[in-house]
Amino acid sequence: MLDLELLRSFVSVVDAGGFTRAGERVHRTQSTVSQQIKRLEEDIGQPLLHRDGKAIAPTEAGERLLSYARRLLSLAEEARDVLARPASEGAVKLGIPEDFAAYRLTKLLASCTRERPGLRLDVRADQSLYLKRDLARGELDLALLKRDAGEPGAIAVWPERVHWVTSKSHPVDIRAKSLPLIGFPGGCLYRARAIHALESAGRSWHMAYTSSSLAGIQAAVAAGMGLSILSDMSIQADHRMLTAKEGFKPIDKTEMALVASPNASPATLRLADRLAAFCDSVQIKAA
Repeated sequence: MLDLELLRSFVSVVDAGGFTRAGERVHRTQSTVSQQIKRLEEDIGQPLLHRDGKAIAPTEAGERLLSYARRLLSLAEEARDVLARPASEGAVKLGIPEDFAAYRLTKLLASCTRERPGLRLDVRADQSLYLKRDLARGELDLALLKRDAGEPGAIAVWPERVHWVTSKSHPVDIRAKSLPLIGFPGGCLYRARAIHALESAGRSWHMAYTSSSLAGIQAAVAAGMGLSILSDMSIQADHRMLTAKEGFKPIDKTEMALVASPNASPATLRLADRLAAFCDSVQIKAA
């Protein structure tokens, strides 16, 4: 059986072009490396190196051995790395709303992967409409999503605080005949709630700005392009909340729900516990 240490010294001699520099690479003296090459040649039964003064070059047998030696050393290194890693916990596919992605949740998820290096997270930030669909399809293991209050099937739920907002510097004229709306594309829960609230109040409206990006909606509100509804954590310093006295009551009957797939793995359920604790702390601080 070939000795990996001898092979390592052999490859180092060929790559370094000499015994002294090879010894520096493998942390051995020149004489030790020379003895290792002699032992390897005795094991193989053939000379492996041409020695012409200080010049070193592999023989024909040495050339043939060199490619095998590199592969054996690489395979040994791979085996050592695999065995040194913690046991794999598998992968968890997690869906989260964008306003949570832009908030402190990303820090929590990064902390989870540092604490459990055997866990592989696949996180996607998207509209709740699509998160709910993909969870039902089995394309997600766990989702934190916005939904109508009271829907069944969730590990935990939290009531949302959602408010009408306008620009602080360039507020929309709330007496306008048709109110300009800013929101996500059709299918968004917030968009549907906003339209329903205005129509129930007998107000006309039109879409002034549609974006699939939360940052785009926040910027459009700040610039004064229209009204929107945003959760507490998405309202920025350059936004102003509209009040019930102005005819804009907070939107109710929406909730944040943590939902797992029916066949959730232990790793998924452990992550769900961490997310539930995080959401509990966020709700307490927002109260």
